[in-house]
Amino acid sequence: MLKKRIFKTKNEVEITFEHVSESHNKVELVADFNSWQPVKMVYSKKFKVFRASIRLPKNGQFQFRYLVNKVQWQNEHMADSYLNNDFGSDNSVVSTFVN
Repeated sequence: MLKKRIFKTKNEVEITFEHVSESHNKVELVADFNSWQPVKMVYSKKFKVFRASIRLPKNGQFQFRYLVNKVQWQNEHMADSYLNNDFGSDNSVVSTFVN
C-alpha cells in the first residue's frame, strides 16, 4: 500500500511504502530515486506490515520494487502504474503529481 502526504509549504511529498509479508522475512525497498540501492523496511508488529517513508519531489514519477529476503522481487499491488523493465517484468510506479 502507498500512503501519500502532501506538504503545502514544501516542494515534496512523503510516501509511506507498506508491504505485507511475514515477520521473519526481510523486505527492502529498491527504487530509481536512490539509484536502486536497497532501503531497509521496518516491520510493524501492530499492523503486520513492513514500512519505509521517503520524501520525494513533487510532480514526478518514480519506479520501485520490493525485495524480499534478498531473492524475491515483488510489486506494489496499489501502485499508480507499472512500467516494463529490462529484466522482462514490471516495476511499480508511484506518482507525486499534485493538482
